[in-house]
Amino acid sequence: MLKQYETVFILTPVLSEVQMKEAVAKFRDMIVAGEGEIVYEQDWGLKKLAYPIQKKTTGFYHLIGFKATPEFIAKLELQYRRDERVIRYLTFAMDKHAIAYAEKKHGPAKEDVPVPVKEQKPAPKPKKPVVDEDVEIIEEED
Repeated sequence: MLKQYETVFILTPVLSEVQMKEAVAKFRDMIVAGEGEIVYEQDWGLKKLAYPIQKKTTGFYHLIGFKATPEFIAKLELQYRRDERVIRYLTFAMDKHAIAYAEKKHGPAKEDVPVPVKEQKPAPKPKKPVVDEDVEIIEEED
């Protein structure tokens, strides 16, 4: 039975943009390969840490909400521990209240999202300039 989980991990700030995306792709692919289903994902970017970790004061935060079996979580966290790019991680199982809050905050699952259709608005009419004929302009001489 698949349970819904949310995982946040912090990557070391010395990574380049490409290396950071590669690390995120590794964990995303691992979830999908482990017969999991990614529900939502957010890249929080480079943020300041509350306290120094491994002599670093910032880190790249990334959040993934997914469905997986409970046995898979041990494998995922083992990979977090083995990967030297990850300086902290937290994975927790979501109860029904947390799932409802996450759906409200992040929207429904990717398959359920309807594609929004933009309506064509008519172009605004150009405004006529206001001309006051009663106003005199007086130029002062120096």
